Amino acid sequence: MNLDVLLAMQNEDFRKAFGARLKELRKQKRWSQKELAAKVDIRFQQLNKYESGLNLPPAEMLIKLADALGTSVDYLLTGNPAEETPLGNNRLFKRFKAVEGFDPGDREAVITLIDAMIAKQQIQTTLTSLDDQAVNA
Repeated sequence: MNLDVLLAMQNEDFRKAFGARLKELRKQKRWSQKELAAKVDIRFQQLNKYESGLNLPPAEMLIKLADALGTSVDYLLTGNPAEETPLGNNRLFKRFKAVEGFDPGDREAVITLIDAMIAKQQIQTTLTSLDDQAVNA
């Protein structure tokens, strides 16, 4: 971690932005503060202080929180999506993250819809390719 990030950790705006990201990710998972606190082995009152921007967690707790929420420490601290994210489209990435928090049935419905759209695209591509081959034959 560079000096700028360490200095920023003392900044109230930084703490509040961190807390907002933490809360948003927890809500996407549809977890209460008590549920997330139990997953990372802290009291929910401490988690509330993190979410409200009163305190920042120590490094080892940042790692636990990031792991539990399926994100990176970098995202928790800066709001920047992980560099290794396989999606180039940030809007799409955010929506997929939100879908992860859906109930299993709703999540499967979204996956089924996506699979149908992919199949449609593949069929259209194949038909276009066949049409092009027929014209060039």
